[in-house]
Amino acid sequence: MLEKATQQGMLGKAAIYTRLSGPGWLQGAVTLGGGSLAGALYLGVLMGYELMWLQPIAMVLGVIMLSAISYVTLSTGERPFQTLKSHISPALAWGWLIATMMANIVWSLPQFSLGTAAVQQNLIPSLNNDDGKLGIAIALLVIASSVVWFYNSGSKGIKIFEMILKSMVGVVVLSFFGVVVALTVQGELDWGSIFGGFVPKIRTLFEPVPALVSQVQQTGDFSGWWTATIADIQKNRIITAFATAVGINMTFLLPYSMLRKGWGTRHRGLAIFDLSIGLIVPFVLATGCVVIAAASQFHGRTSDVMTMVSEGKINAKEVKDYNEYLDKRIHQEMPDLAEAELEAARDTLPEADKQLAAMLAGRDNLSLAATLEPLVGTVIAQKLFGIGVLGMAISTIIILMLINGFAFCELINVPAEGSMHRIGSFLPAVGVLGPFFWSKAAPALATPTSVIGGAMLPIAYFSFLLLMNSRRALGDSMPTGFSRLVWNVLMTTATVIASFGSVWGLMGRSLRVWGYPFPIGNVALAALAVLFVLGILGFFRKQAEQASSDAADQ
Repeated sequence: MLEKATQQGMLGKAAIYTRLSGPGWLQGAVTLGGGSLAGALYLGVLMGYELMWLQPIAMVLGVIMLSAISYVTLSTGERPFQTLKSHISPALAWGWLIATMMANIVWSLPQFSLGTAAVQQNLIPSLNNDDGKLGIAIALLVIASSVVWFYNSGSKGIKIFEMILKSMVGVVVLSFFGVVVALTVQGELDWGSIFGGFVPKIRTLFEPVPALVSQVQQTGDFSGWWTATIADIQKNRIITAFATAVGINMTFLLPYSMLRKGWGTRHRGLAIFDLSIGLIVPFVLATGCVVIAAASQFHGRTSDVMTMVSEGKINAKEVKDYNEYLDKRIHQEMPDLAEAELEAARDTLPEADKQLAAMLAGRDNLSLAATLEPLVGTVIAQKLFGIGVLGMAISTIIILMLINGFAFCELINVPAEGSMHRIGSFLPAVGVLGPFFWSKAAPALATPTSVIGGAMLPIAYFSFLLLMNSRRALGDSMPTGFSRLVWNVLMTTATVIASFGSVWGLMGRSLRVWGYPFPIGNVALAALAVLFVLGILGFFRKQAEQASSDAADQ
């Protein structure tokens, strides 16, 4: 079929490649998870259409690096952990492996929470109780475990597995696309502003967007504090949205899934096409639609939050966020105010502060699903949106388990198959506790994991940048001439931007340990610098050894 594809026109070649695709859809399944949903949702709420360009650019940069990873893997035919350890630096290899496993296990917790919430809130509200939560969590685990078991059953299992994931990704994309279609039919979308949001504006990374600036100016003496607060919130949300486009565990999954399919050097063109249709297209469509829907309904608006506040819905996410921002504002003026006095103090704040807090409050999937109600009614709106969110959660759980199986096998140095792969795959099953403990565990687990994972993503990029230039690793397959120049320009750009994101996000970040702030962000940056140095030294040492070996052979 590959030989036939070379003789076809563009459409014929694309049709054959689409039939043969697979690993790219696995990447699409893992990236369309709770992190992507939350990142896109809050980008729309907080910044409107201003950052429509952010996630597509992040994904394109990620696909550049994943394409390089596929090129290295398919050229060597080796497991990349072993290639990296042997030809560049053991420190880089082990750092990549450990960060991947930690991310898999910890981030499985919110995926189970997301899937459970989709069933309880959107699909089957009658299960919105403790017994229902337990049953749904177990059902999610059984479904995910069954699919992973299929994957381990051989080539037939892999085909079934990929068909299921393609269907799940399709459901996610169609569900969120339906939200945007509904809003378009209602005439609620300004497509001129939406398309304008795809033009990068770097200033929006550091400044509040116009809709918030005008409101901040009304807060008088506290406008400086609100500006700093919004800038910090934007920074965190931007980093979240960027980091969830391509996570470190995705860099681990791709090469192993390709080797598992028996792909080699002749599949390198297919691999890049596979990433484009299986990863870029679904991700950009799904996240773009979420940003559009959230921005059109919630950006710069306050009525929905203020209504919930007046109705006393203290358990709603919107009200919790609203109260949290107001409490921080109060403590700027009265730092010693007791917790019991906060509620009364909120009522005395100026209306400008209340309006701004309402604009900043996050929204959940119930609120976003409601955007479909005028077109299809409440029931169908909640069901359609719930299916999309559930598809996100299940597909991500499955892939996190699968990746961890590969990583576990590398950890104990056995082939990535059979019983050992299954054992490793079931380690993230601890995520079934997510619906019960994630809200309490998140502050303790999310920070160190995001710090380590965030620091290690540029290390993964840097590792494969070095491998792409290693004749010792690639031999005659190492790119030369103009091809090598293009690869290096693209990969260096992606690595530099990922490194900037890590430094920007980690600098000054701390974690409280036994009541004292521990500068975990600065420690991670120091580790990042050390690994970069070790990688460069290892690369040049290995290259020198190869040059000496070549000279001796001559």
